[in-house]
Amino acid sequence: MLTALKIVQALVAVGVILSIVMQSGRAAGLGAIAGGAEALFGRKKNMDAFFGKLTIGLGIAFMALSLAIAVLQ
Repeated sequence: MLTALKIVQALVAVGVILSIVMQSGRAAGLGAIAGGAEALFGRKKNMDAFFGKLTIGLGIAFMALSLAIAVLQ
């Protein structure tokens, strides 16, 4: 069980990293990679809002997994 939680936590961590990288910052950093995704999501504002909410959700999941792993150890 503990191993499964650690694997899920690693996947969530990768998701957090990717969702942060895909957001456009002040200089539009690596968010420009998602140019093709604009056609899917529509305007850039909607895409930024989606990645913002995704980052928050994944961050909460990461914290919950971290607490669960700490309690189970």
